[in-house]
Amino acid sequence: MNSFFERQFRLQENHTTATTEVIAGLTTFATMGYVLAVVPHMMGEAGVPTGAMLTGMVLMIFAATMAMGLYTNRPFALAPGMGSVAIFSITMVQLQNVPIGVASAIVFLSGLLFIIVTVLGIRKAIVMTIPRGIKISIGAGVGIFLAVIGMRNAKLLAANAKKVALSFGDLTQPVVLLAAITFIILLVLSARKVRGGALISILAGTVIGIPMGVTKLPESIFRIPDSIAPIFFNFDLGGALNLAYLPFLFAFFLPDFFSSFGTAIGIGGKAGFLDKNGDLPGLDKVFHVDSIAATIGSLFTIPVLITYLESGAGVEAGGRTGLTACTTAVAFLLILAVTPLALMIPAAATAPVLIYVGVSMMAGMRNLDYTDIAEYIPAFLCVAFTAFTFNIANGISVAFISFVIIKLAMGRTAELHKGHYLLALLLAYYFYAIAGVK
Repeated sequence: MNSFFERQFRLQENHTTATTEVIAGLTTFATMGYVLAVVPHMMGEAGVPTGAMLTGMVLMIFAATMAMGLYTNRPFALAPGMGSVAIFSITMVQLQNVPIGVASAIVFLSGLLFIIVTVLGIRKAIVMTIPRGIKISIGAGVGIFLAVIGMRNAKLLAANAKKVALSFGDLTQPVVLLAAITFIILLVLSARKVRGGALISILAGTVIGIPMGVTKLPESIFRIPDSIAPIFFNFDLGGALNLAYLPFLFAFFLPDFFSSFGTAIGIGGKAGFLDKNGDLPGLDKVFHVDSIAATIGSLFTIPVLITYLESGAGVEAGGRTGLTACTTAVAFLLILAVTPLALMIPAAATAPVLIYVGVSMMAGMRNLDYTDIAEYIPAFLCVAFTAFTFNIANGISVAFISFVIIKLAMGRTAELHKGHYLLALLLAYYFYAIAGVK
């Protein structure tokens, strides 16, 4: 078995072991396990059967994440993007009364566009067009994004309508106390360099949360998965070709495009995968899996599947190869029969891991050239808009447009080429499209 793992995943070459990879995969699973409850609930509000959605989603997570692990040998997991779930369920179906079959077909077209852009090499060209400073800042932006998600899940932060900002939540809540205890456990284990510290802290937080009333014990452990028949091929491609739906197509495509790129670069930087130019070797393979997964997922009424930020938790736990992703995939498949057991892990137990990983991803900012306004201003905007709009695509888009504007203002047009102008216009239209969607 060890020799198989070595041949398939090149463990020694990546300075890791099968045990470390399995622990990392389980850590990723525990950290992103919330999708089991959140996604079916959100889709259920749009009229999609929640049981069928849970089964279909788990099967797609398994297939896509397993493909990522075997094909790319990277420790990245995939699941439905929360932004695309919100657009699908809330904006399109509930607010705009778009039929579910049409919405699924629009996701299909988005994935198909994704595949075309990838196969033709256009996606790689776009990635190469993004300047080094923005690539550096993507990791930091993703890091703060993760940390803010963690703080929100721990109820440390809450939306304050009066201040139009985030502020402290109710710090007397048991959830906050449990998150603080779990964070202390994680810090101690990390400082002592205990292997599997992140997973141990999650399990410890889950157990400690039982007497605190935060961890809810399930009434049963086993459950029979629901049939996917109600959601399979609920599809209206003809209806989706209506030009009135073009902004929705764009709203799915571009965030998927840049979220996958941003997450791969951000988490790849954390794992030490990036080359001297800030690029991820083998990024095309990641793109292939992402685009095909998004397309096939639409046949099961699954919103756009993307590479998940929570993969960073597995990387923090030592995951460096596709064995981490495959472990996460198998964990999701096995949990389908014992879903109530996975759902008992409280957000307060996983939030500290997201905060810790997010903070550690800030390190790359030291490599910016702070004497060049065309580098550090777009970098800051990338970090700020990624973190505070909860959207990687927004951060990259604002940063790139500002990069082009600054270069033009400084008269440094020789440093720009046609690709810069075309991409800036495309991203400007992106903001126009999402403004219309909202």
